[in-house]
Amino acid sequence: MRSRSNWLFHLYIFIFLLYMLLPLVVMGGAALNDSRFPSVYPWVGFTSQWFVELFQDARMWQAFVNTILVAIAVVIISVPIGAAAAILINSIAGTTRTVLYGLMVAPILTPGAVIGISTLLFWNEFGVPAGLHLSALGQASYISAFVMLLVLARLQSFDRGLEEAALDLGANYNQVVRRILLPHLYPALGAGAAIAFFQSIENFNTTLFTRGTYDTLTVYVFSKVRSGITPTINALALILIVVTLVIMLYFEWARRRKEKALVARADTKEQITKAEAIGRNQPQVTFPPTQ
Repeated sequence: MRSRSNWLFHLYIFIFLLYMLLPLVVMGGAALNDSRFPSVYPWVGFTSQWFVELFQDARMWQAFVNTILVAIAVVIISVPIGAAAAILINSIAGTTRTVLYGLMVAPILTPGAVIGISTLLFWNEFGVPAGLHLSALGQASYISAFVMLLVLARLQSFDRGLEEAALDLGANYNQVVRRILLPHLYPALGAGAAIAFFQSIENFNTTLFTRGTYDTLTVYVFSKVRSGITPTINALALILIVVTLVIMLYFEWARRRKEKALVARADTKEQITKAEAIGRNQPQVTFPPTQ
């Protein structure tokens, strides 16, 4: 019975990975097929034409630059707001905490089109035209909630006694935040910044209503699909996938290298401790004074 369960589990994992990865393989193959229509069947021949056309597309490069600028702006806005909201929610209790938590999480449940239209109408009342700045503000209004959830989860493992001890020793609140609280939150802040960056890059609904006359990558791809898609979109997607895999493999390699270094350091410290213990347990040899 146990072997049958293991077999079914491995079969499920295989089908799941096939379901997830096969479309990506087909999409990447279409970027290398010498056919005007993005497909892998029939296979006409290997070509790099679509990559050449992609790099010659000035509109795509401008959309890429706009996307990166908006994503950086979203990170700059979302991380401080999300971290501050998490610290505030963690420091209060009762009905106020529940209401504030609900207000911060609500934008995640709101459709992106609603956020985009609301952002556009709100700032239009103040005479602010549509553009990339409104895209950054609209995206940050809900992406900051993701950062808040990550920081709030990290705060659950924070020892409040460290703050009290620091205050008792004469530190002010700024020093406590800078030297005790923030170092504990750095992993969550880094993860929140990464999530905010990639959430902004893939955003479409909010950006579509707030971008004005500017293009981002998602809007660029959408316009290509409407006007007649070509394998250049597949080439762009393949490049993004390869870059993502390279970054992921690098961080995994760095993590394992750091883990090995920590293990080696712990082993070295343990060996030194054992050597010192052996040295202390050895009998002391004394020699008579020389005449």
